[in-house]
Amino acid sequence: MPLHTFTTGTKAAASRHAGGASLRVVVFVLVAVSSLFLSAPQGLADESLQHFLSATQPNELIQGADAYGTAEGSPPLVPVLSNGKAVGYAYLNTDFTSAVGYSGKPIRILVGIDPKGVVRGIKLVEHKEPIVLIGIPQEKVVAALNSLIGKDLGRVAAGQEQLPQVDIVSGATVTVLVMSDSVVRSAVKLIRSGRLGQTGAFAAGASTAPAMVVDPTVSGASDWSTLVGDGSVRSLRLTVGEVTKAFADAGQQQAAERPETGNPEDRFIDLYVAPVSVPAIGRSLLGDVVYDRLQKKLKPGQQAVVVAGEGAYSFKGSGYVRGGIFDRIELMQDGQGVRFRDRNHTRLGDLAAEGAPHLREIALFTVPDEFALNLSEPWELQLLVQRSFGARDKATLPFDLSYTLPTRYLKAAPVKTVQPTPRAATSEQQVGRPTASEPVTQGFAEEEPLWVTIWKLNAVKIGITVAALIVLTAIFFFQNWLVSRPRLFAWVRRGYLLFTLVWLGWYANAQLSVVNVLTFVNSLVTGFSWEFFLAAPLIFILWAAVAAGLLFWGRGPFCGWLCPFGALQELTNNLAQWLKVPQVKLPFGLHERLWPIKYMIFLGLFGLSLYSVALAETYAEVEPFKTAIILKFARGWPFVVFALALLAAGLFIERFYCRYLCPLGAALAIPGRIRMFEWLKRYPECGSPCQRCAKECPVQAIHPEGEINVNECIYCMHCQELYHDDHRCPHMIQVRLKREKFEALSSPTTRGPTKPGKGPPKPPVITHKGEPVAASGQETTSTG
Repeated sequence: MPLHTFTTGTKAAASRHAGGASLRVVVFVLVAVSSLFLSAPQGLADESLQHFLSATQPNELIQGADAYGTAEGSPPLVPVLSNGKAVGYAYLNTDFTSAVGYSGKPIRILVGIDPKGVVRGIKLVEHKEPIVLIGIPQEKVVAALNSLIGKDLGRVAAGQEQLPQVDIVSGATVTVLVMSDSVVRSAVKLIRSGRLGQTGAFAAGASTAPAMVVDPTVSGASDWSTLVGDGSVRSLRLTVGEVTKAFADAGQQQAAERPETGNPEDRFIDLYVAPVSVPAIGRSLLGDVVYDRLQKKLKPGQQAVVVAGEGAYSFKGSGYVRGGIFDRIELMQDGQGVRFRDRNHTRLGDLAAEGAPHLREIALFTVPDEFALNLSEPWELQLLVQRSFGARDKATLPFDLSYTLPTRYLKAAPVKTVQPTPRAATSEQQVGRPTASEPVTQGFAEEEPLWVTIWKLNAVKIGITVAALIVLTAIFFFQNWLVSRPRLFAWVRRGYLLFTLVWLGWYANAQLSVVNVLTFVNSLVTGFSWEFFLAAPLIFILWAAVAAGLLFWGRGPFCGWLCPFGALQELTNNLAQWLKVPQVKLPFGLHERLWPIKYMIFLGLFGLSLYSVALAETYAEVEPFKTAIILKFARGWPFVVFALALLAAGLFIERFYCRYLCPLGAALAIPGRIRMFEWLKRYPECGSPCQRCAKECPVQAIHPEGEINVNECIYCMHCQELYHDDHRCPHMIQVRLKREKFEALSSPTTRGPTKPGKGPPKPPVITHKGEPVAASGQETTSTG
């Protein structure tokens, strides 16, 4: 065996041994630290209602209160006293309902509520939300939550009002939804349990069976004036000035200063609504042909409404274009609501009623199956008016358009059995005397879990994400066909990275983080709950895809294709190369000593998370993901400077952050060693003597000996492009030359006798970038 061959093999074996030993050390440290943590006794923090009340003044929960009574019942409910008299109650939201936030930890909120079911005070007493700890000011989240103060949830519990909505804080959507949902659900559950004495709207608002039903025999088309005059068509008319005043009265002065037009007398919107599943109204507004077509489409009991508008404000908005949902209108009845999606929508040109005005927007909506709209009872169409101010802020105000079907379309219904309501308060259940034995869930039907609602609202985003993952899977499975066409592959890769950055990252905020890993591990220790992980559907789907990808390809699918910040680094570096920015190539020895830094960072964060997840989340700001992707650089200057510095380094050293600092990449590399297949092909000559792939690997994941370090590989497939290229890969060049020589000798023009004194032609010397590449049968010492 030649000496140089033996030396190369020894280096490769040593490299593999060193890599395996390093990985075993990392795994051993993780297991050891985890075992110590699990075996150590854990102190339990006091998370009781009394503990949080001890640090809260009574008047913070109910104005004018000066003392607390004795906790009674289970879950505990504490009377709030003023001059010795009970004026309301205090409770902890997590005692009544789940409130698991993005951190995987409960968000604890003290709620003050009076006997009528009106929320009088809210105090956020404990949370571990990373987006609030660092990034979004807590004051903004608390301000959104405080909009529930003064809401009569007794009317919500009685089905007389819709669920109250809070303004979403951009960048903290899940956190705000979880907080408001837990306050509303816990209050409604408490009210329906009867422990407040049922003195409010819930006690007086017991629902009864409807006394009237729609009479299908009423017929005859009416003109527009008649329909509007008798209430068959209801309208909401607003001027720009009226909307501006409403924003100002609501304390949204910045929104009030940005009207849609300069003239306050301009028409903001004329909004019309009518139930066209009522035969007489439907035939009048739609015409016989369209109405008959609608009736064939509707299922038994399903309703349909027409919504039309004219003015400066569109009730459709642009949300249905991006995500297939009409986010500016909501159909409400009995405290429940539903938003229309594009599949429920049919665009109409004009209304058929005689004298009907020509309106800019006319939409026919079928009410979704899951929402049982009772036309014999009052209902509302809620218009959400949105005004943007600043770079990212938006204010929203609701305007209700109430509808009651005129009696001429109704007829008496057979008497139905009244459904039982929560039993009346006994003498022991008077104000200030809740009983310990009263079950909290009595008379309360559990509503749909919050995560289910979130998944439904994000159905279009989920569909796009799943489709993108299917495309990526196809790219990987058919990689040989794709990389053999370099130009096509370059467009596919850059296009996918652009999609990952713009849509997945900046638009959908689906950036995975090492915080997700720390939270998952911590939840396994402290009590696992799927509800938290399901509350962020795109994050959940991406993690499921990454977990599956680890079995096939290691960490490459995420780091090389699905990481928005990684895509931002690669695209900016491509731009820098196009602009002739000089690229720095670190010596492999130095590179090999720098890449373990990210493993050290991950181990430090992991160990810190075993002590305090909140502290680990704070130090996880070594990731610039939140700054560059989630908050789009709208953040304090130190964070922005740090993120820009990393991107600037990436202009000269491609994917600088991914190579040396990313703790998430390190976390994925460890389980990535269990991958089942080797998809990246190599030739025996790779590394000895050819060094072309090692020199051109954008992240230097190929050792000089030719071995690919899968822990560092981002699966960009550049080496596979070279593998199939018979003009760049020395091995493939020789294969091509042999083929061409064979074809030349087999050609009829070369079969004639050779001229005297001349031998066969010598094989040509092919050069690539000035370096000779041997033809068939020649020895070469080229390093690629």
